[in-house]
Amino acid sequence: MTVVPARTAWSAVVRAGELLTITDLHGNQAVDFLVYDADDTAVRYSAADTVHAQGNIFLTTGSVLMSNEHTPLMTVTEDTCGRHDTLGGACSKESNTLRYGHHTWSQHGCVDNFLAEGARYGLGKRDLVSNINWYMNVPVEKDGTLGIVDGISAPGLRVTLRADTDVLVLVSNCPQINNPCNGFEPTAVDMTIGAAPRSAA
Repeated sequence: MTVVPARTAWSAVVRAGELLTITDLHGNQAVDFLVYDADDTAVRYSAADTVHAQGNIFLTTGSVLMSNEHTPLMTVTEDTCGRHDTLGGACSKESNTLRYGHHTWSQHGCVDNFLAEGARYGLGKRDLVSNINWYMNVPVEKDGTLGIVDGISAPGLRVTLRADTDVLVLVSNCPQINNPCNGFEPTAVDMTIGAAPRSAA
């Protein structure tokens, strides 16, 4: 069990069969998430393959996170929130400036967190791909317009994923304060890795 403070990064190798649980401790906190094959990081999460395999742009219980080789990396085994975003991407100095104005340039972003944490494993900017945003509410209108609106999460809600192979997980506990994805006040989350429950004899 690790409490990840607001605005910070976290990473871990999760072995095949282990469970990773992400708990939204205070509610309405987006958790940006990337996952790679731990033995070959060229094999990594693919939003396109995942959406195609699910036939759905949102993730929930039963969703399989697919790689760019169309192989399963992790499977959502429990979700008490209801749905999670695959489209909104990660905030950065560049996107903040474009969306919210040049005065936001100095603000820390998820891309900064991913780069700093990924560097520990030899990953760089070219290794960053479209990410998952656990708990982030990104509705899609009939005309295709995306929104970032108040979250549907609440304190104590959780999502649990089973590693389908040995994986490297990178997390940015999102520092965004310019839109409602964190309720304008980023908060801590909990990351817990545990063994899969034994099946009944």
